Amino acid sequence: MASKPNRNKLEGTRRDELLKSLLETGWSIVTSRDAIYKEFIFKDFNQAFGVMSRVALKAESLDHHPEWLNVYNKLQITLSTHTCSGISEMDITLATFIDSVAK
Repeated sequence: MASKPNRNKLEGTRRDELLKSLLETGWSIVTSRDAIYKEFIFKDFNQAFGVMSRVALKAESLDHHPEWLNVYNKLQITLSTHTCSGISEMDITLATFIDSVAK
């Protein structure tokens, strides 16, 4: 079984390096707390729910669950690692997966 990504809070150059590609794909830093956020718009509810289902399975396998809101074709996702009160490699891994299934 593959090891899970680190849950320690990312800081400094390592944080900047890991966040760079996500910020280029539309993720943003939440200003009120140490988290990342992205909004997705899909064709319809069915497409949004399909992505949510795939993300839910991945999140469960990582034991790392997103904060999300879905209204019809819109999906808003916030990721933060609660055990370190900030962004960790776990968030980067899940965000990268979300981007791959949301295409």
